[in-house]
Amino acid sequence: MQVSARNALKGTVKQVVPGLVNTEITIEVAPGVEVTSIITKVSADNLKIKEGSEVYAVVKATDVIIATD
Repeated sequence: MQVSARNALKGTVKQVVPGLVNTEITIEVAPGVEVTSIITKVSADNLKIKEGSEVYAVVKATDVIIATD
């Protein structure tokens, strides 16, 4: 796999919640550290994503905002 995004986090799919249009996918990228993504149902089906699959969470953003209380 080659991708221009610099932030690719390898992990294991922990949960897949399909909807009518979108699918919510939770990926464990480290013990106790999860990333959740919402992609189209068609994309999830084409990628054959299921619990236990190894995948990459690829983050492409122009800004990362930091906040404190």
